[in-house]
Amino acid sequence: MESKQAMPSPETILKSTFGYDTFRPLQREVIGNVLARHDSLAIMPTGGGKSLCYQIPALLFDGLTVVVSPLIALMKDQVEQLRAAGVPALFLNSTLSPEAYSENMASVRRGQAKLLYVAPESLLSQRVLSLLAEVQVDCLTIDEAHCISEWGHDFRPEYRQLADARRRWPEAVCLALTATATPRVRADISSSLSLQGSNEFVASFNRENLFIEVAPKRDGAAQLTRFLERFKEQSGIIYCFSRRQVDELSAYLAQRGHVALPYHAGLDSETRSRNQEAFIRDDVQIMVATIAFGMGINKPNVRFVVHYDLPKSIEGYYQEIGRAGRDGLPAHCLLLYSYGDAAKLKYFINQKEGDERKAAVQQLDAIVRYAEDRRSCRRQPLLAYFGEQFLHENCGTCDNCTAEAPVLEDITIPAQKFLSCVFRVGERFGAAHVADVLLGSKNEKILRFGHEQLSTYGIGKELSQKQWLHLARQLVQMGYLQQDEEHRTLSLTETAREALKSRAKFFGQLPSTSSGTISARSTGSRQMLEHDQALFALLRSKRKELADADGVPPYVIFSDRTLVEMAAYYPQSRESLLGISGVGQVKLEKFGDAFLGVIKPYCQERNLPETARATAPAKAARKVEAGTGMRTTLIGEAYNDGTSIESLMEQHQVKAATILNHLTKYALAGNQLRNVEELQAFVSASPEDRQAALAAFEELGAEYLKPAFDRLDGRVSYDDLKILRLSCLAR
Repeated sequence: MESKQAMPSPETILKSTFGYDTFRPLQREVIGNVLARHDSLAIMPTGGGKSLCYQIPALLFDGLTVVVSPLIALMKDQVEQLRAAGVPALFLNSTLSPEAYSENMASVRRGQAKLLYVAPESLLSQRVLSLLAEVQVDCLTIDEAHCISEWGHDFRPEYRQLADARRRWPEAVCLALTATATPRVRADISSSLSLQGSNEFVASFNRENLFIEVAPKRDGAAQLTRFLERFKEQSGIIYCFSRRQVDELSAYLAQRGHVALPYHAGLDSETRSRNQEAFIRDDVQIMVATIAFGMGINKPNVRFVVHYDLPKSIEGYYQEIGRAGRDGLPAHCLLLYSYGDAAKLKYFINQKEGDERKAAVQQLDAIVRYAEDRRSCRRQPLLAYFGEQFLHENCGTCDNCTAEAPVLEDITIPAQKFLSCVFRVGERFGAAHVADVLLGSKNEKILRFGHEQLSTYGIGKELSQKQWLHLARQLVQMGYLQQDEEHRTLSLTETAREALKSRAKFFGQLPSTSSGTISARSTGSRQMLEHDQALFALLRSKRKELADADGVPPYVIFSDRTLVEMAAYYPQSRESLLGISGVGQVKLEKFGDAFLGVIKPYCQERNLPETARATAPAKAARKVEAGTGMRTTLIGEAYNDGTSIESLMEQHQVKAATILNHLTKYALAGNQLRNVEELQAFVSASPEDRQAALAAFEELGAEYLKPAFDRLDGRVSYDDLKILRLSCLAR
């Protein structure tokens, strides 16, 4: 009697089909829930691996998995990648010819597809509903599920009808997926799709591989040119506010030797499609675009995203920077901010009315506060928007966390002037009007209200209007001013009244008029696995050649991440190549010999042996999956190998506090940290206070610093406590 072949496991498919050794956070849990036929809602950030959450179950279910997506470009892209991995997948949408559409439908009827991608309007057509009535539908996946919610940033009415369509397949498990959903939107998705009792999975929205930076925009074109010098021959997106700015900037870059193309709604569809395809296929490295560009683009090797103009909201900004570094390798996100950009957006917002205007003003205020904040970690407000609290004191991958601590200046006199002027105008006007009074403006509004007669009129000419408005926002953040949400009027808080009465000192920062600079601390190649750059370039060239021959984007062949590993470990046999992340059985058969044909001669000419993936770099890659950033792991292991703090500071171009922060994260992740005694040289506390701090950590735990700080009445600084905590973690 023939024995029945064992059913493959999700782990087996992950490796044999997709070429990955381990799941990303929450992938295993979501896949298990779907296979148990429990309706699920999964919120995972861009690049978090949402697709595998339904692609692996699709290969284990007997019937068909239907994937609903509004992004036609993404359908084609994902089907190409699945076919390259040997997975039978098809799509039905308006881009197909009538003949191709009919052929794909016939293939579905014959059971020759495991995954079928459709647009919502296609799914709801009688033609497709009739087709699906003839086959077994085991899973209905709704991608970009935020489109179903009126509270989402991309509401689409046709998505509301999916709840009715879903009832046609009561036996099919439903999986809703999205990368950007606030708690309110998540509740709306579950309610709309009737996911009663569904399991909700929310991954962290923190993208550790993105270096986030905001720089004052003085000479934007020159700043951008300097920035791009660090990313030669690498892909990136530059977002602009207007179509005109896109056209001018793309022409400017092209004149200076950059391969750049424009993309905006003012171009005809053929030009847009041609430019987008050139970018996806690596024929063009830079896309200059309005926010119309990016949805449905699954290009994983975007190494930078620049916002040349201020985004309209934090939500839009997060979504747009999410298009960088989808392959998990380091990427740089730069926002160039100027007061003029904010004023331009405010002008357009003032054309709106009612609740729409109020919401737009709140969104603008939030992104302006974010851009002007020179002290807080950039990740805190981004993650807070999605209901996630960022608990780390220093992320190590944003401009504020890697910069030297800001020097606060005495701003007592200008603060007193501004608060006094708010009081003098009756606490009934906004920041711009108060600034005009201080500057001695003779505009119609000031004369109409007689404010040229006030004692504060004209007493603030030492600052510009921009500096006064920046000061106003600081005073709001510090709790000295309260701002009415609807009318934007300012009023004094009790804290301000007490401060003025007691003549308290005010400390803060005023923007200077010096030219803005861009940080040199890009995550660029520093966080990447150490690899042979020359071999990597040869492998990219071979990938492009194979991709052009197959008529697919290069990343369909292999991702940059896979090529980096090849250039790091020098695999010289089919067996070794199969051990590289992203190389599955089908891709090994299709492309293995071609890439070995590049690697083997290169290594033979230079007498380079294979490097086992079990060495330190490989361990670092695995620990990234477990939640420790790649740079944190590399710094921790380098320190354990005897590299001094000073050498690490020089190597990574950061201050000592940043290195110590990485060592703390490394230890908190459960890694053994050696040579802790050497860190004591950085502690300034007395021997008695050191012992008291260690005793406090022993009693209260070492996870947080504040309990120990409070126990010692602040005698030991937070910087010293960070180092002393490492001694406890190493025990």
